Amino acid sequence: MNLTYALATGVSAFNARKVAISACLLGEFCRYDGASKSDAAVIAAFENDEIIPFCPEAPVLGTPRQRISVVKKGDQRFVMGEQSGEDFTQAILAQVELLVQNHPDLDMIVLKSKSPSCGLGTTPIFNEKKEAIGFGDGIAAQKLKVSYPDIVITDEINLKESKC
Repeated sequence: MNLTYALATGVSAFNARKVAISACLLGEFCRYDGASKSDAAVIAAFENDEIIPFCPEAPVLGTPRQRISVVKKGDQRFVMGEQSGEDFTQAILAQVELLVQNHPDLDMIVLKSKSPSCGLGTTPIFNEKKEAIGFGDGIAAQKLKVSYPDIVITDEINLKESKC
C-alpha cells in the first residue's frame, strides 16, 4: 500500500477490509471454458483491501472443464455436470467450508453473477429434464449466506448498490 495514500485517506494495512472475490472477476483463468471475467470496476473498488480470490469450482473440476448446472430434484438443489450427470454438490460445498475455515473474519464477499456456484438470484435453475424453471442462488452462494450472515455478500452487478 502506498504510504501517501494511507496518510491521505486514513486507510492502512491495519484497517483494510478483508474481501473474498470470485477469482474469475479478478482475472484468473478459472472458468469452465478456461477464460476469466475480469472486471476492472471490481478490482478498482477493492484495490486498497486484502483480497482473497475464491473459486469453488476450479479445485474440484479443473480448468477448462465441463459445464455444470443447478438442478432441482424434489426440494433439493444439486450441482450436476451437464455432460456426465455427475453430482459435484458436496465437493463444491467442501471448497466453501475451506474458505470459511481459513477466513472466518471476512468483511465482504463479491461473487460472479449467473454462476452455478456463485450466482445471487441470477443462477438458472433446471429440473431433471434439463428445462429451465427459474433463477436462484448458486450452491456456494447459498452456503456463504448461511456461513456469513452479518456481512455484505453481493455480485459484480449489484456492487454499486452495496456499501463498499
